Amino acid sequence: MRTIGLIGSGNIGSTVARLAVDAGHDVVLSNSRGPETLADLVAHLGPRARAATPDEAARAGDLVVVTVPLAAVDRVPAAPLAGKVVIDTCNYYPQRDGQVTELDDESTTTSELVQRHLEQSRVVKGFNNISYVQLRELARPSGSPDRSVLAIAGDDADAKAEVTSFLDSIGYDAYDAGPLAEGWRYQRDTAAYAGLYNGDTTGTWPPPPGSGVAITPEVMREKLAAAERYRDM
Repeated sequence: MRTIGLIGSGNIGSTVARLAVDAGHDVVLSNSRGPETLADLVAHLGPRARAATPDEAARAGDLVVVTVPLAAVDRVPAAPLAGKVVIDTCNYYPQRDGQVTELDDESTTTSELVQRHLEQSRVVKGFNNISYVQLRELARPSGSPDRSVLAIAGDDADAKAEVTSFLDSIGYDAYDAGPLAEGWRYQRDTAAYAGLYNGDTTGTWPPPPGSGVAITPEVMREKLAAAERYRDM
């Protein structure tokens, strides 16, 4: 079992923490408002969880999940993450994050920007094809016929293997979507993005409890292949 650091403890971060604790991992949670604001969440998660600063969570984690608004990525501490595998869950919402020219003209992707900031880390894009509601409900033991896949993208094969192992421990198979540059295929508003449930991208958001169905490799392959660049939508 490992220690999972979380920089950001919102819907996705807290759900990953819950699954990790249930799998026997220790978790160190952090946010921008201070450890004291995470007291209730830590109490709910139990003795395997503790709250810390982002710097402390980065140092403590064997594997670190960065799950913050894209506009806050520059504040993620880079030095303590050097050499570590980082799962990046960031999404680009211009109305929240401000306009980013490189993302607007699609000359790069969100995870490539994160990798640029964390230049000494090995970044893998993950948790973008599923909502936090699904993430909590669709976890299944290894070998289950209705186990779901989560898309990952990264430039380092060993890092992707490490993330695959972690996902397996919390109830999911990994679907390798390729290098970080291919992460655009499951970014905001694509067919494979977080709205994927009940076989399509229609319905309410967030999806209501009990609405999720298994995300099979076949469905993931189809949705990734159907991705369109924003300029072509």
